[in-house]
Amino acid sequence: MNNAFVADIRLFEREKGWYYVSVPASLSVPLALHADRGLIAITATVGASSWPTSMLPMGDGTHFIPLPEKVRKREKLLPGMSVQVSFVLRARK
Repeated sequence: MNNAFVADIRLFEREKGWYYVSVPASLSVPLALHADRGLIAITATVGASSWPTSMLPMGDGTHFIPLPEKVRKREKLLPGMSVQVSFVLRARK
């Protein structure tokens, strides 16, 4: 299953907050049966960068994908930018 969407890059407003994109509920809610403690294991792709990660719960029934620093630097991503994101489910280790 390959899922793609466009979202704005956001930053949690707290010290050392994470950069992330919100996953549309239409994509994350149907995957809830794959969650382990709320986390959904995926491989995410932005531009030419792919990395193993998890969709994390926002606390309101939706999920987000964190954007690590190495990906943000490689892809020149900044808060407020719109970005195309795709992901596939992966098996948890």
